[in-house]
Amino acid sequence: MPIITPTELDTHLYPEVMAALTRDDNTILSRAITAAEQEVKLYLGKFDLTALFGTESEAPAVDDALLKQLVKDVACWHLLRLSNNGTEISVFRTAYQDALSTLKNIMTGQAMPAGWPYAGPATTELTDGNAVNWGSNERRNNHY
Repeated sequence: MPIITPTELDTHLYPEVMAALTRDDNTILSRAITAAEQEVKLYLGKFDLTALFGTESEAPAVDDALLKQLVKDVACWHLLRLSNNGTEISVFRTAYQDALSTLKNIMTGQAMPAGWPYAGPATTELTDGNAVNWGSNERRNNHY
């Protein structure tokens, strides 16, 4: 279940522009939203992505306006790459680059969105056995 619906993109693109870009094919719009969500997830790996984006059957646990705005910016860029149908593409390119810049700031810890849950620690199962793992650094050859 995507965090934004095709009708929510009307805050960024007029419905007639979306219809012209997609040629009234909603699958193109859905693919652009899915690609945008996947691209945004690339930058948010340290957060609980299930809580932020939900799953196929569950809605997201966190309803965040900033996250939706970022996904919309990226989705509009994916749509506008199809064609320049009476829209100022440089404005959307700038919005896309700003969205990626914001995501990079969140990823590096320079920006901390309020209410976004962090991912839990990864559980690693230790195998039973008597194997010992060892290693050392490469031998140094210093000559004076």
